[in-house]
Amino acid sequence: MSLLPVAEAQARLLDSAAPIHRFESVSLDMAEGRVLARDLTARLTQPPFDASAMDGYALRFEDAATPGSELQVIGASAAGHAFEGTVGKGETVRIFTGAPVPAGADSVLLQEDAGRLEGDRIRTTYPLRKGQHIRPSGQDFLEDETVLPAGTVMDFSRLTVAAAMNHPALDVYRRPLVAILATGDELVAPGTEPGPSQIIASNTFGIAALARSAGAHVLDLGIVADDSDAITAAIGRAQVAKADVIVTLGGASVGDHDLVQATMVAAGMQLDFWRIAMRPGKPLMVGSLGDTHVLGLPGNPVSSLVCGLLFLEPLIRKLASLPPIKREGVARTAVTFAANDQRQDYVRATLTRADDDGWLAEPFSKQDSSMMKVFSRADCLVVRPPHAPELEAGSPTQVIFLRPDLLG
Repeated sequence: MSLLPVAEAQARLLDSAAPIHRFESVSLDMAEGRVLARDLTARLTQPPFDASAMDGYALRFEDAATPGSELQVIGASAAGHAFEGTVGKGETVRIFTGAPVPAGADSVLLQEDAGRLEGDRIRTTYPLRKGQHIRPSGQDFLEDETVLPAGTVMDFSRLTVAAAMNHPALDVYRRPLVAILATGDELVAPGTEPGPSQIIASNTFGIAALARSAGAHVLDLGIVADDSDAITAAIGRAQVAKADVIVTLGGASVGDHDLVQATMVAAGMQLDFWRIAMRPGKPLMVGSLGDTHVLGLPGNPVSSLVCGLLFLEPLIRKLASLPPIKREGVARTAVTFAANDQRQDYVRATLTRADDDGWLAEPFSKQDSSMMKVFSRADCLVVRPPHAPELEAGSPTQVIFLRPDLLG
């Protein structure tokens, strides 16, 4: 099987995925980042009454159209404590922000535009505009108005309006469930003293964090030995849990000790492809097990993380009905890049601001796919397409931002 171009592999994976339209009801305090499954309509009108936008005096415009008008203060209206009477000719009510405007009044005079006189009277000192400083009933939204349509991603501002619309809970699309399975006789959990031929299993934690940040729930299936029966049992646990995606870490190639692919096929997986024209990350496996997507990531930590970024993150976000995260950008190279071979390279680099306020990408001198420290210090991946010619220092190049906040 020839190596599949990265763009084609991404397209085939995403074309095979459809958003999960099963939904659940969650309380408002658990709805951040979730996607509305139904239109959200207001259960009441906001504001429910004409309300004062400022502290001042509620009055009739005709009584205070010009400065120097004198009026009798007949009461007060505060938030939660409305004035129950009616404002008549020559009368005013002391009013506070958010309080209902009393019957008969049509304008609010700022408190600093009124002089206090004896006997609970005031004199206006500034011209008044009719309707001034009044928020009319329904100015924000009306009862039964659709304010947030289905498909809206809930953030801090949308949660605020949902609460104001009197919704204690929301119907949202279910998060995808991603089951992660690490394989290898050599792997032991963090905190364990590794034996002479063992290493610490680290990939699970990075891939799990990536999956959660993309919008998924994660089921950790643990570390499984290089044993077909043990791998089959772990696959069964993922199926019982109704995982939407099974992610395997390591063992997806076809070496003597790489049992994942053969075991998955024996369990019923339909293999789509497994060799990608990319570096790092060539032995990437993509298939399906019934309705479950299967993504076999390489065992080398950096290869696993790069493939997770390019394939797992967009898959999860499509399943979750979330928009893609924008990571692509342009930087100028700080060094000369040699001509490339048939595989697309993803070169770890740091970014600094150039004189023109653009980005300057400085690759690390060592790019081995086992070097996690380098990846943790990288700001971006410089993308070198297959068969790309030599690229001189200072030339523009495509980069993938590992920290999307840098795009701002």
